[in-house]
Amino acid sequence: MPAKLIQQLGTGRRKTATARVFLRPGKGQITVNNRPFENYFVSESARAYVRQPLLAAELAERFDILILANGGGVTGQAGAARLGIARALVEFNSELRAKLKGLGLLTRDARAHERKKYGQKGARKRFQFSKR
Repeated sequence: MPAKLIQQLGTGRRKTATARVFLRPGKGQITVNNRPFENYFVSESARAYVRQPLLAAELAERFDILILANGGGVTGQAGAARLGIARALVEFNSELRAKLKGLGLLTRDARAHERKKYGQKGARKRFQFSKR
């Protein structure tokens, strides 16, 4: 019988992106969609955004993280991964909840794309008014 895999799961969402995050005991490797972390999130700001909950909990070198992200763009997926990591850390140790919540890492960012309205140029922009 195979050994039971010990892992925590956290799901994060941002805009239209979804990320399933698996926390496994390890050395701090992060893999996104079976690609190295540095190759998937090219910008340093996106990488820092994803690492934020790990650095806040001071557990960056203790877990290997597998992130399965889909939908949206790079920024949305980074935000989804961040929320997923924070939720998985709380599942690992519920005492981290107060610290992560205080930093706003457990709050889902509800901002999303606003739809275009009929009779207008976009969601907010109007056609130019002409008096004559």
